[in-house]
Amino acid sequence: MADHTVLTGARVVLPGGTVENGRVVVEGSRIAEHAPAGAPAYDLAGHWIVPGFVDLHNHGGGGASFTSGTLEEVLKGVETHRRHGTTTLVASTVTGELDFLAHRAGELAELAEQGDLAGVHFEGPFISPCRKGAHSEQLLRYPDPAEVRKLVDAARGHARMVTLATELPGGLDSVRMLAEQGVIAAVGHTDATYEQTREAIDAGATVATHLFNAMPPLGHRAPGPIAALLEDERVTVELINDGVHLHPAALELAFHRAGAGRVAFITDAMDAAGFGDGLYRLGPLEVEVRDGVARLAEGGSIAGSTLTLDTAFRRAVTVDGLPVEDVVRAVSTNPARLLGLDDRIGSLEPGKDADLVVLDADFALVAVMRQGQWVVAPPRGATAPEPRREAAAGV
Repeated sequence: MADHTVLTGARVVLPGGTVENGRVVVEGSRIAEHAPAGAPAYDLAGHWIVPGFVDLHNHGGGGASFTSGTLEEVLKGVETHRRHGTTTLVASTVTGELDFLAHRAGELAELAEQGDLAGVHFEGPFISPCRKGAHSEQLLRYPDPAEVRKLVDAARGHARMVTLATELPGGLDSVRMLAEQGVIAAVGHTDATYEQTREAIDAGATVATHLFNAMPPLGHRAPGPIAALLEDERVTVELINDGVHLHPAALELAFHRAGAGRVAFITDAMDAAGFGDGLYRLGPLEVEVRDGVARLAEGGSIAGSTLTLDTAFRRAVTVDGLPVEDVVRAVSTNPARLLGLDDRIGSLEPGKDADLVVLDADFALVAVMRQGQWVVAPPRGATAPEPRREAAAGV
């Protein structure tokens, strides 16, 4: 009984829909079907229970950079995002020297091997100087398949995604190589045409890196990569829902055209997420964060975000008016599927990891559980003895 926890009374978002006055049973680190009589329980009436969030694209937080911080600092950044509901996180690097990135990939792989990270995402250096955003132009390279493979190998099986400007020399061959290796090839920081983007998708690209940002705008005669990425059922589109990177109409367009099954909310967070305004570094570049918006100190380009996924979730429901079930797919189910981890995470089902987030009636975060352990515990007074009966999880 000591290994069981029962969460009762909340609206529980399950794969089949939302259950009113639902129950989630946790046994050890997993979700279970039944609880023994008298198991300890939390009364969460008036709250929502949703799966733990999964962030595919995150550069840091809590004052720590995933590209350059010590591993201890990286763990502080991971913990910062966990406190905001992200129970699974892929660490993203930014453009740097190839040897440095390979070394860094090996270091981050250590944290993946011990379960603190879900893998590594390389954003740069294989991107377009025309759409470089907050990346150092001097360090950009063509996506030579041998060099891309060097980074993948350095991650020792934990490379999850590589963002490429696939129109550059070597781009399509690199996409094919990544697909063969089981690594996501993402189209981003690209100046590709509509036709070139279609070629990349046919070659095996399956993700759009922060759609709309760092790519040509949608045009009525030159639709560019946005149209190609939105229309293809093989592609999942990343969106940064912080109210800075996207106009609400652009977000609505992406959901309308791609559908809730092909959208993944990401943070693209940098060091300042969960930490505050000030001066930071993103790779070799200086970033000024003012009023929560990160921009390059020189030039003013947006430089990642200070977003956390609980804020993206709340905004999607309360500002954008999206159904809660669709938002759950965007922050949990879809990214878990992309990572090939949907047998363990991404939804509340018996046998899966007990990763979950408790939200109040206004969709503010109240509690976070990861693998059966509270990262943020529910408020005092929520506990209550469980009635002497059994019931399926989430029912």
